[in-house]
Amino acid sequence: MDSPVVTDTTVAVVANQVADHASADCVRVCIELLERIRETGVLVIDDAGVILREYDRILDRSGGPRVGDAFVEWAWRHRYDERRSERVTVAPDDDREFSEFPDSKDLWGFDRDDRVFVAMALASDAEPAILNVTDTDWWDYREALARHGVRIEFLCPELMP
Repeated sequence: MDSPVVTDTTVAVVANQVADHASADCVRVCIELLERIRETGVLVIDDAGVILREYDRILDRSGGPRVGDAFVEWAWRHRYDERRSERVTVAPDDDREFSEFPDSKDLWGFDRDDRVFVAMALASDAEPAILNVTDTDWWDYREALARHGVRIEFLCPELMP
């Protein structure tokens, strides 16, 4: 894995095997992906730590034994390692959450908690894909996001409506 990625929190949640609606195959995909990121990948994070605090809110940074938790511990440990993380600046915005989030009527209803992922992807020079597993909001807004240059990779498309 050589190109940077933005990883929605749901990837680690499914890898932790706590999402009842995810199949064993989907869990395996998430586990393998997070292990690949930890071994050879580059994770896009924001330099203010918004995304790392989001991970902490839902996951356990103790480092294991669950794969998603180990991933969060890895992300914190490598947050300043330029070979393993790309730190981007995102600017808070009262209306859109982040100024990098598109000012578009098509996206007014998009989940405010997920806007940081979009802002990071658009702030990155690498044009990373956003990895998603179970969050259907990404599916609902995929076309509007694509019009603004946001690429989403649905790891388990069978979970989308």
